[in-house]
Amino acid sequence: MKIDDALIDRLSNLARLEFNGNEKNEIRQDMERMLQFIDKLNEIDTTGVPPLIHVHDGVHPMREDRVQQDLTTKEALQNAPDHDTDYFRVPRVVDKQNEG
Repeated sequence: MKIDDALIDRLSNLARLEFNGNEKNEIRQDMERMLQFIDKLNEIDTTGVPPLIHVHDGVHPMREDRVQQDLTTKEALQNAPDHDTDYFRVPRVVDKQNEG
């Protein structure tokens, strides 16, 4: 796979990132190193090696599931920029006139 400016521009657009000329060059070099590493991994013969699903075979103990209140409503709303007596207030994100 060839890493060129068009690919970097497309990926940066998808990721909503902006790169200047020098940063594009650094990103290109990083991506080329990643692809070289993947090519190196592809050289390894893994025939007969079962796929690794978990890093270890240990079992995680389950804690008892019990209801408890860590914060009161008043404490939770204490640092909220806008709230009423029970709820956080947030800006409207859906305009009812434009709903389909």
